[in-house]
Amino acid sequence: MRRAAFAVAAGAMAVSLAACGSAKESGDKKDASDAPAGKGDAITVGLLLPENQTARYEKFDKPLIEKKVKELTNNKGKVVYANAKQDASLQNQQVDTMVTNKVDVLVVDAVDAKAIAGSVKKAKDAGIPVVAYDRLAEGPIDAYTSFDNVTVGKTQGEALLEALGDKAKDGQIVMMNGSSTDPNAAQFKEGAHSVLDGKVKIGREYDTKEWKPENANANMEGAISALGKDKIVGVYSANDGMAGGIITALKAAGIADIPVTGQDAELAGVQRIVAGEQFMSVYKSYPQEAAVAAEMAVALAKGEPLDMAKDKADSATAKGIPTVLVPVVSLTKDNVNDTVIKEGYYTLDEICTDKYKAACEKAGLK
Repeated sequence: MRRAAFAVAAGAMAVSLAACGSAKESGDKKDASDAPAGKGDAITVGLLLPENQTARYEKFDKPLIEKKVKELTNNKGKVVYANAKQDASLQNQQVDTMVTNKVDVLVVDAVDAKAIAGSVKKAKDAGIPVVAYDRLAEGPIDAYTSFDNVTVGKTQGEALLEALGDKAKDGQIVMMNGSSTDPNAAQFKEGAHSVLDGKVKIGREYDTKEWKPENANANMEGAISALGKDKIVGVYSANDGMAGGIITALKAAGIADIPVTGQDAELAGVQRIVAGEQFMSVYKSYPQEAAVAAEMAVALAKGEPLDMAKDKADSATAKGIPTVLVPVVSLTKDNVNDTVIKEGYYTLDEICTDKYKAACEKAGLK
């Protein structure tokens, strides 16, 4: 596991972050829900992550949260983990199992924000507080941490317009949004449209089922067929996994040298950026987000106040949820050294394999 990824200091979590989307600035503190006051360090945190197709969850989120929980509980706390593999019904069953097993707190990254609401209520009724992680699940959520999702979309849209330059006036782009069941995808889309609308023609737009690269690939093939390969000047892709499927479709159609966006700074995405196949990704500090989630979970389990939550967020079913939003960075070829390498996401050797060695040297990565 990456060295520096685990070395992010807890103090960095307290940085004042600007609220965006449904989050609102607030000086109020919400007390921990039904957790018994004065509970000791021997807590059990139930961690439920949504899928294992995106590299981040198994490589970063899970081990980072596990490590931070141990740090905050003098190695007495433990994390019980389950991955839903993109199955909302399975995730509901996983929540039910953890409620039955009487975990002290749940950290849930929902497959489907609406479908999880009933299970969140079951946990709440059982006196188990719930932290919504990365995606704002519905139901009686006690705390929420994520990235500034509308800003993510704006960052992607702005980067795409910058890459297009004058081509934005004459050509068309394809928008490949994320899954319609993911509330973050709607916010990414909102942010991107706020930048792109009126500046470039959107020839085709898709909500990509389950965020799967193969679905993005099929959608891109359809867009190329409908619009014509000479008419497409760029692609908005909501994440790196889909960008890989999109770029495969572009190559198969003989389309090269058009900008494609992404998100998550996946290793394959970073390598495509270095090679010039993908224009950018959104770099998100998973160590920072994971540390906040662990801090929230431990505080809730112990019945302590959520002092780290300076903002509030509203879902369709809950208002004023204590929130921490983590800032994001546009990752391009120019700042690979200062982002993913500096923070220890990847080593130079991991990025600059034999296939990418020449591209790395050309990009100044040595």
